[in-house]
Amino acid sequence: MIMKGQKISDRYQIIKAIGEGGMANVYLAYDTILERNVAVKVLRGDLADDEKFVRRFQREALSASSLSHPNIVEVYDVGDDNGQYFIVMEYIDGKNLKDLLKKRGKLTVSEVVDIMSQIADGLSVAHDSYIIHRDIKPQNIMILENGLVKITDFGIAMAMNATQLTQTNSVMGSVHYLPPEQASGKGSTLKSDIYSMGILMYELLVGQLPYRGDNAVEIALKHLKEPLPSIRDELPDIPQSVENVILKSAAKNPKNRYNDAREMYEDLKTCLDESRLNEPKLEYQYPELDSDNKKFTKQVEKAISVENSDDEDEDVSVKQIKDEDIKKENKLLIILSSIFVGLIVIVAAIVLFIPALIKQKDIKVPDVSGMDITKAIETLQNEGFEVSDDQLEISDDEVPEGKVVKTNPASGSKRTKGTIVKLYVSTGDSQITIEDYTGKNYLEVKGALEAHDISVLIEKKEVDDKDITDGNIIGQDVKAGEKLSAGDTITLYIPNVVTKYPDFTDGSYTIDDVQKFCDQYGIKLKIIYDSTSSYNAGTIFQQSRDKGYTVTEGTTFTITVAKEAEKSDSQVSDSDCDEEMQASGMC
Repeated sequence: MIMKGQKISDRYQIIKAIGEGGMANVYLAYDTILERNVAVKVLRGDLADDEKFVRRFQREALSASSLSHPNIVEVYDVGDDNGQYFIVMEYIDGKNLKDLLKKRGKLTVSEVVDIMSQIADGLSVAHDSYIIHRDIKPQNIMILENGLVKITDFGIAMAMNATQLTQTNSVMGSVHYLPPEQASGKGSTLKSDIYSMGILMYELLVGQLPYRGDNAVEIALKHLKEPLPSIRDELPDIPQSVENVILKSAAKNPKNRYNDAREMYEDLKTCLDESRLNEPKLEYQYPELDSDNKKFTKQVEKAISVENSDDEDEDVSVKQIKDEDIKKENKLLIILSSIFVGLIVIVAAIVLFIPALIKQKDIKVPDVSGMDITKAIETLQNEGFEVSDDQLEISDDEVPEGKVVKTNPASGSKRTKGTIVKLYVSTGDSQITIEDYTGKNYLEVKGALEAHDISVLIEKKEVDDKDITDGNIIGQDVKAGEKLSAGDTITLYIPNVVTKYPDFTDGSYTIDDVQKFCDQYGIKLKIIYDSTSSYNAGTIFQQSRDKGYTVTEGTTFTITVAKEAEKSDSQVSDSDCDEEMQASGMC
């Protein structure tokens, strides 16, 4: 059980839980050595004793730690703290694509191409190392405010040359993005990730999944048998080159797909080029519904077992049964039928008599406030209650640290014997002395304060000092030396550095100076040359943004530069005349 304030490996102080998965829980934590916020993934306690799961978890860590790319969540540390297996990762303060889709409905073509290009770029590094993600879906793709995409959760990633730990007749993944070969039990390849990316790309553009159904079996069979719905029915104006990317990545026959993510990335880079927008529609080289897919269809109908199959956010386990299992079905059915009849008789008898047997007298929850945890548990159990392992820590100025503050259900309330009671344990007086945080990184300070349950608000103040570091604190609303308690709030001020245009026409700037300025702040420079006798050649005499105008990244800035006035025939100087021109009277 992981509690707020607890330190993992005597280093990572837990701030709060931020996610749950099938294998592990994820926590926001503060790295007390490097003074930064991190995400800590901890293997679930009920799985820590399972050798298979531990090995799978360790494999995830090793696979992920070997990958270094801006579009992949970075792994910092891996360890074991008294039987708690954990991975320390980069903390991503952003939203996943699932959240973005819920908010927006669907994304634009250019947005989708950019996002998919980043995913493909990141996955290409994994594929170069023969690592398959195996669970590409919107929930596993984070996007930051600046548009940077991060692939997370290599939870079921597998190195192709490593021992496959899952059963040979079982595959894992999210059924809505499940490649046909996985649904039929053939296993995963690099091309399996490509298929999931194709489905994801379709979903981002259309705003809904291509294959839907009442249950996982129905959806998996659609992946196997039904052609991909035409995206042009939803988006008639989509460039053919973009549709071709989807068709090639989401092909049912792996032979028709990209070989790996790098090949898909190279295609995405150019799919919006004007020369490709109206290219011919992709035609598959190999048959889509091959004999193998048809062969496995009946087996899949009999063999898919699902968990939470009615939720597209959940994973499913798809199992391929063996021929001998099918042969045993009839015999097993007869046996089960006999057992079922007997059970009906037993259940009928129980229904008639059970009310009198199970009726219990309610008992009061004892008051254990002020007791230490051991004594409180003993008292509750003696009264016939169960005690939850999930204890919650709360600050209390009156109850000493480590003592019970209250219970849920509350003391004095009546409950049946066996009811589970949760304990609230005091952390004592949680007041801390506020320091002068000026010049310190706001994320580090925020993490340290939140570890003490102090709410931290971040506000930006406009400054024009280019020497100020964006992430460093420039002020605070609580003075150094004052004390705050758990639940109190402090506001930290960080700079919003605003750059403004200088006067490039004052004669002190060259074209190179302007170009460097534009490159520094992500501005596109347009230069217009104008013939004029009013200014010396090379002089900047006009600019599209006046001095003091705020610089905005991605905009176009235009300057007008003087060039030497062109000479007409009547303006030829004596020095330019030769003897022949003088004789003809031109000079």
